[in-house]
Amino acid sequence: MEKILIANRGEIAVRVIKTAREMGYRTVAVYSEADADALHVAVADEAVCIGPAPVGESYLVIENILAAAKETGADAVHPGYGFLSENADFARACADAGVTFIGPSADAIELMGSKRLSKIAMQEAGVPCVPGYEGAEQSDDVFAAEAEGIGYPLMIKASAGGGGRGMRLAAAADELKEQLRTARSEAQNAFGSGELILEKAIIGPRHIEFQVFGDSHGNIVHLFERDCSIQRRHQKVVEEAPSPFMTEELREKMGAAAVKAATACSYYGAGTVEFLVDEDRNFYFLEMNTRLQVEHPVTECVAGVDLVAWQFLVAEGEALPLAQEEIRLTGHAVEVRLYAEDPDEGFMPQTGTAHGWHIPDRDGVRIDHGLQIGQMVSSHYDPMLAKIVGYGPTRLAARRRLISALSDCALLGVAHNRKFLQDVVRHPVFAEGSATTAFLAQHFGDGKTETANRTQVRAITRAAMIFVLGGNAVEGATPWDSSAGHNATLSLNVDGTRYHVQVQQDGREFIVVVSENEVALQFVARSHDQCTVVEDGVRSSFYYAKVNGTVFIDGAAGHVGVTNVTQEPAVAGADGGDGRVKAPMDGAVIDVRVTEGDTVAAGEVLVVMEAMKMEHSLKATMDGTVKTVSTAIGDQVKSRQILAVVEAMEEGEDNS
Repeated sequence: MEKILIANRGEIAVRVIKTAREMGYRTVAVYSEADADALHVAVADEAVCIGPAPVGESYLVIENILAAAKETGADAVHPGYGFLSENADFARACADAGVTFIGPSADAIELMGSKRLSKIAMQEAGVPCVPGYEGAEQSDDVFAAEAEGIGYPLMIKASAGGGGRGMRLAAAADELKEQLRTARSEAQNAFGSGELILEKAIIGPRHIEFQVFGDSHGNIVHLFERDCSIQRRHQKVVEEAPSPFMTEELREKMGAAAVKAATACSYYGAGTVEFLVDEDRNFYFLEMNTRLQVEHPVTECVAGVDLVAWQFLVAEGEALPLAQEEIRLTGHAVEVRLYAEDPDEGFMPQTGTAHGWHIPDRDGVRIDHGLQIGQMVSSHYDPMLAKIVGYGPTRLAARRRLISALSDCALLGVAHNRKFLQDVVRHPVFAEGSATTAFLAQHFGDGKTETANRTQVRAITRAAMIFVLGGNAVEGATPWDSSAGHNATLSLNVDGTRYHVQVQQDGREFIVVVSENEVALQFVARSHDQCTVVEDGVRSSFYYAKVNGTVFIDGAAGHVGVTNVTQEPAVAGADGGDGRVKAPMDGAVIDVRVTEGDTVAAGEVLVVMEAMKMEHSLKATMDGTVKTVSTAIGDQVKSRQILAVVEAMEEGEDNS
């Protein structure tokens, strides 16, 4: 191999390119039209556009990727994770084209990429499995009958793929049909297969996985475990290695089972065997991912290896660099996933432009990302933007470094979950190492970690000061010669809500009144993207970006965009309770369940959108009649676009 094409995007493409360059390989990036300005395109030696923004017209089109390999002379392909990484047809197509696929055999991908077939294989290999249904018959009636035998609650899972897509919990029989429909639809859209399995739901388990690695000489090892128990919607949020729940005896048993699972499919390359572990430390096979995992950095930190480098070596036909007894577990590492999503709005995925991106560079901190300033975060791809890792000799040190690193990260222009992640890692249950998969539901049910009012007031006071300063007070200027004070009345908008703001300025002293909250600030200094103030005797700095009439602030309280609408007239009829159903973000309409004139009840699903690889059901906010439907299946819609309007019923009307 001399030139490697990375058939992926974002942070994983950047990460693979880094190791490839260190090992002397030339690199080729592929990108959609929406990713023309992305970081992975900029850092590769060469790059080829492979189609429009939708993944079905670009990153999932095998012919386009292989054409890019041929055009650039790439003799190997690294699939990253997601997209085509677990697609057996892609692996075979690479082989047919004479291009090395950096991953396991197509047969192993096909077997282990199917939750249904892999579970059957694991049962035959003697690996403990969760009771369930993994039959070929996929009708709703068969699922309903099997569900009665398994018992509720139960999990519905996409047989192909992972990442929480196509996975739903059915707590009772009356939920099964709708959850099957949603899971099947998500699975088909994400993986090209609507095949499902059922499993008995193990409530509140640990999710512990083992990194395995094999070569073409028959050697298979594991590189210890990762604890991925903290999840939301079955998607991992925090991962750490080693697991605080692990004992040496359990590690030996689970490691042996993981190697047995890999051996059963003659595995080579990087893979992960995932288990559920109950409170009594009984473990059950969940699935095997035949690729590099998102959370592989924590394993690299504690095992002292570069797993991507190992992938390259194995693809070249070399033996594994280390035998099992030579692999050492040292220290601890904790990783969190930075998502473009708003925890205060039910974790709704967000879009926008990254107007600022600031990350720390220090010992014990690793940040894998694919962002650069000016880049658009679109609705076409997964909302994960970066992985932030703290590591050190102990779990305490790793956790402390991670919390500090999160404090010093700032992403401006796109709402994100940084503050939420910080509060999760700070939580005493996580600190003591006892979090299970039920942790987030138990302690962060609505995602809100402090009142939105407090978050907004702090941001508004700082934004108001920046608006009043205008073009003054840039570093090096001295606009404070005049002793005259300055008063201003501003109208500032945050997420559709207007705030009447009074600002009194006397030199460097500001008093800002927001919704009866009075805040005194002393201005110290600012540059084009950072401002320093003193509040309540404490001096601190925060990052900001001023774009046209909006100031974006990402500080201790989180990310807020504040727009100056002082010169704009107030608009009657806000979003709440007016019957308008709006798109919460950019995306595609995949289902419209009503027509004009239909009678609906509050909470009834009217429109279903797909954005950032997840489905979002938009519901009526009141009982009434559908007055207008202004969208259709297949439409690409913008954030806050009106899709339907429900007119409230007149008093005395009946919607039955």
